Amino acid sequence: MAPYRDVAFGPYAADIGTRADGCVLLRACEPLRPHPQRFTEHLVQWAARRPAQTFLARRAPGPAGSPGRPWRRLSYLQALEQVTQLAQALLDLGLSPERPLAILSGNDLEHALLTLAALHVGIPVAPLSPSYSRLDPEAVRVVQAIERLTPGLVFAAEGAAYAHAIARAVPADVPVLLTQGRLPGRATLAFETLLAATPTPAVAAAHARVDGDTVAKLLFTSGSTQAPKAVINTHRMLCANQQMYAQCYPFLERVPPVLVDWLPWHHTAGGNSNLGLVLRNGGTLYIDDGKPTEAGIAETLLNLREISPTAIYTVPKGLEVLVRHLADDAALRRSVFAELRLVFAAGAAMPPAVIEQFDRIALQTVGWRVPMTMGLGMTETAPFAVSHHRPGWHAGVIGLPAPGLELKLAPVDGRLEVRYRGPSVTPGYWRQPELRAQCWDDEGFFRSGDAAAFIDPAEPARGLRFDGRLAENFKLVSGTWVGVEAVRARALAHALPYVHDVVIAGEGREALGLLAFLAPDARRLCGDAGTLANGAGALAGDPGVRAWAQRWLDTLAAAGTGSSNRVERLLLVDEPPSAAHGELTDKGSLNQRAVLRTRAALVDALYAEPADPRVLHASPRRGRRGGCRASYNGPAPSDPAAC
Repeated sequence: MAPYRDVAFGPYAADIGTRADGCVLLRACEPLRPHPQRFTEHLVQWAARRPAQTFLARRAPGPAGSPGRPWRRLSYLQALEQVTQLAQALLDLGLSPERPLAILSGNDLEHALLTLAALHVGIPVAPLSPSYSRLDPEAVRVVQAIERLTPGLVFAAEGAAYAHAIARAVPADVPVLLTQGRLPGRATLAFETLLAATPTPAVAAAHARVDGDTVAKLLFTSGSTQAPKAVINTHRMLCANQQMYAQCYPFLERVPPVLVDWLPWHHTAGGNSNLGLVLRNGGTLYIDDGKPTEAGIAETLLNLREISPTAIYTVPKGLEVLVRHLADDAALRRSVFAELRLVFAAGAAMPPAVIEQFDRIALQTVGWRVPMTMGLGMTETAPFAVSHHRPGWHAGVIGLPAPGLELKLAPVDGRLEVRYRGPSVTPGYWRQPELRAQCWDDEGFFRSGDAAAFIDPAEPARGLRFDGRLAENFKLVSGTWVGVEAVRARALAHALPYVHDVVIAGEGREALGLLAFLAPDARRLCGDAGTLANGAGALAGDPGVRAWAQRWLDTLAAAGTGSSNRVERLLLVDEPPSAAHGELTDKGSLNQRAVLRTRAALVDALYAEPADPRVLHASPRRGRRGGCRASYNGPAPSDPAAC
């Protein structure tokens, strides 16, 4: 095997024990080391030690991917000075733990400065997904969030983009702060006005009162099936979480992290983990206005050609898109791999074909592979919780608990639910104390709803693998449980790059079916180039695409060992998943339940009698059970052993 880049990782070991009730308890052998109790102590530290170093940077506005736009930079000292000025202004406006700061817009320098200013003086910050405001004409979730928060100030970057949501959700007596633009018929505050405040001793006094129990952030869950919940994140959670991360990835303390990062700050991965690890370790974060899609990657590529990151934190789809561009761009390859020490694929299982291609490109460029790791966490754990911090990661592996965190695997419906207890676990949901009884067990462990299993039960020290979401799994009409994540991962391993993602259907039915969202690369399968000019539905109905899809389906069906994992039918979908309808999360991953709900008509078509002509059916079995019964003449599957 080709070598990995020499990167310092922390100890990977846990005490593991099984109780008589079937619960498995895990705790890292290494204890959690001391850490600050106020999150902005890191900012104060680096402003003194590295005052001129760039902390945050963002490109000047302009067309996405257009070169020549300069970076607007903030040093650590500049950031601290502006944070204390803004903190004074927030105190003058009367913000408090009961009147927090709500942020409607996405990642930018003003967003970061306001967040740190509020944290510095003990004011909670509630960043909301911009899609709540910009994609929903009714702005329902903004209305729900504002009612729950009762904010003392609402911030948005642009008046025009957020005017409708503000008009619907924000009471007239709540001040609104804008970076640019105005709101029709409503007075607003200007960001420059708040920056003009002169810090008084009140700022230092408020900072001194902040402790580990002080609420830092209120992060809203996705709320795909109900009103979003505001997860309380305390300063202890944020500080302990970064200490856990540093002990698992000590190279971050030796080489200050440089990130080119798009992950949204209203989400725990971007706003807590990534922004936090840069601040905690004295690094630099370049705010990336790109997105991990074919349409949004141009800005990311522009940034990566100029900035060499030390780590990449992205979702599997983001790495998949990046890999395709790396293969054809030598300058991009040299820049990306020059300093790269880690790839962390957050959010879902990484297709093996993407890992293999990324490794090949790295070897060709720098002569070594870059360690790729993964873990498991959630908004309620700030998020770092379970980590596989060692080279040689495989899709689905999540590892062992981070230092200071206790893990309980509790039997639920034949699987083991992951439950958390420790300093980085939320104390509850904002103004919803009734949820405590539902979400914590009688030993004080938080019920995650995620399932895990040991990679090798005979060697539990190797760690855990993800075993799906309890809520996503379902039963067939026969009563057989279906593990959605395993079926999905196997299907995608055979389908890339022609399929963007799949949704598993079959709850209460006799057999499994797939809704498959076609990717742009599926055009390469078209038998007649003329079909590319046709309108919607051209790809799903193209004979070449359907012939490939039939072979894909037959291969999947042949590999099935029973009704719980044998895919019997397939419907190709041209219309991409919709963020506005909740089908996509802000990280770009599919919300399985939301797709099944919003596309119920397509699910019905999968099982229609007589058969819907759009639906492909697996060829009848031939030969031994589970054996291949059809030749596979299309692009080779990524995992030949599956058939």
